[in-house]
Amino acid sequence: MRSQFSLNTYTTPSARELQICIAPPHQFALIQQQHLLPDWNIPLTYLILLLQQSSVSLQESTLKVAQEKNSLRANLIRFGCSLIFSLQDHQYQSDLFDPRTGYPLLAPPGMTWDDNAAVGALLNYPVINYHQCSLLTHPVWQNNVYPGTIVTSAPLDIVVLCTQRIIADNDWSLKVDN
Repeated sequence: MRSQFSLNTYTTPSARELQICIAPPHQFALIQQQHLLPDWNIPLTYLILLLQQSSVSLQESTLKVAQEKNSLRANLIRFGCSLIFSLQDHQYQSDLFDPRTGYPLLAPPGMTWDDNAAVGALLNYPVINYHQCSLLTHPVWQNNVYPGTIVTSAPLDIVVLCTQRIIADNDWSLKVDN
């Protein structure tokens, strides 16, 4: 039986949508934690998935797609760093996996992380192989989605508190018709 998770859709001031999913880690993350985050000495408690709506399909390899991916990656790192440091201020280990490399941003590199596989495992979104890469298919945005993963040892109430502060700071509004 799948663990409970929260998935909310937000609208940014630029009218783009994004989704934030807070979920307990799936079996792969738990089993491979020592290889993914070699310097962590405390168990992983939550994955925070950030799914950003892209203005273009990420299925093709064009200059425009590369620029869009760079912009979305920068947004993810900006959000992720704010969340990581907020969680660390509460004395919890936290990190972000760089979608470009699969390695943690702060921890020493170990095994690589696949954001698409994590979204597929937790949300059951289809992942296809496309030109030696994996491609996520979102139920609404189709291939116009850029995923990212933040991990933490924090309890749910602290994860929600820190996430809500960053959402408010970014002036994202909750989309009611999830």
